[in-house]
Amino acid sequence: MRGARLGYDVTGDEHADVVVMAGSIGTTREMWRPQLPVLAERFRVVRVDHRGHGESWVPPGPYTIADLAGDVLDLLDALGVAQVRFCGLSLGGMVGMWLAAHAPDRIRRLAVLCTSAALNVNGSWENRAATVRAQGMSAMLGAAPGRWFTEDFRRDHPNVVDDILAMLAGTPAEGYAGCCDAIAVMDLRADLARITVPTLAIAGADDPATPPAHLEEIARRVPGARLETIPRAAHLANVEHPETVNRLLLAHFTEE
Repeated sequence: MRGARLGYDVTGDEHADVVVMAGSIGTTREMWRPQLPVLAERFRVVRVDHRGHGESWVPPGPYTIADLAGDVLDLLDALGVAQVRFCGLSLGGMVGMWLAAHAPDRIRRLAVLCTSAALNVNGSWENRAATVRAQGMSAMLGAAPGRWFTEDFRRDHPNVVDDILAMLAGTPAEGYAGCCDAIAVMDLRADLARITVPTLAIAGADDPATPPAHLEEIARRVPGARLETIPRAAHLANVEHPETVNRLLLAHFTEE
């Protein structure tokens, strides 16, 4: 399925090089708020909501990673942007890897955080999709904090955690389930060797959703890729450790 209009915003100098930022399933583009001031000083930053999330259209599922990537390409065409640096976390990282492998002329540099090239285990994502379609998003709220944040961060920053959970609670059930369907059938491992752009893989050392081994595999299979692991970080490493992530992203995206 192609053609879901995406919610997005653009920040920064209209003449600067473009960075596209795509986030985790169950969040909106506001999850990148900690990165926006730093990157927008140097780049034109386009933050997007995946289809079925935030302000984007919510077509009926199932979706595929190719569908979500096609939405990004349609948006870039509409904005008149030929080539971008792409930053994706979790589901956003899957979209970024697909784009770098299948539309290499559109991606200049790639950064993927807390993601995987193949994530479905024992039907877990099909089960999650079915649960959400039957019970709504409330069924996802209990387990999410433990996947997304370390115990210390949850204790010390309850307001931040609540803000992110509000994004999850507000995600349309069909949009969330459709993206679960996409992850369920995704296997990008054979595509990784086709990625030729400079690639940075960032792992959260304490990420239970996409453990460091998943990022290690990406870095091993993508020619010339570099791996960084952030200590005491769970799945939303950009929220838990914004200074570290900002430093890594800025260095990677400004390097030539």
